Amino acid sequence: MDFDEFRSYMASGRPTGENPEMFPMLNDLNDRARRIMGELNTGYHPMDEIRTLFSKLIDREVDPLFRLFPPFYTDCGINTRVGRNVFINSGCCFQDQGGIEIGDDVLIGHMVVLATLNHEMEPSRRSSIVSAPIRIGNRVWIGSHSTILPGVTVGDGAVVAAGAVVTKDVPPNTVVAGVPAKVVKTIVPEP
Repeated sequence: MDFDEFRSYMASGRPTGENPEMFPMLNDLNDRARRIMGELNTGYHPMDEIRTLFSKLIDREVDPLFRLFPPFYTDCGINTRVGRNVFINSGCCFQDQGGIEIGDDVLIGHMVVLATLNHEMEPSRRSSIVSAPIRIGNRVWIGSHSTILPGVTVGDGAVVAAGAVVTKDVPPNTVVAGVPAKVVKTIVPEP
């Protein structure tokens, strides 16, 4: 199985238990990510070096305005897309096997979790994984210690309040808060 086949399978939403080739691929991607994170999260690195290491982790060049404050954690890395002028604060965990897309001008607070995987509910199949991508729009602010679950899209201009657990799509230009997160405010963009 190559990476394109892996990405296509994960995007299908089918459980990993249906395909025995998935677990060796997941293990290989995890090993690759841990090697790069080992370097990224150890010692001091100037921002240019952090950008280089993060680009290696996601296997594509990041924007010159991209900023990340380590430590950063992921169990895949290569299935994350990051737009222009993105800031990721320290302690974030991206579970990106199902795919994470982050738009432009996004701010991500301390210890945010983006989780694209879930386990099946049936106990006999619980070790099987089901994925769904997370999409973060442009000009989004995700507050510290919030969690965004599989399949969620956060619309342009939205704010996810600190500590929120986002279980469903967030409309553009709204603020969501709570567990589970609910719309608490509408943002009226400046003309």
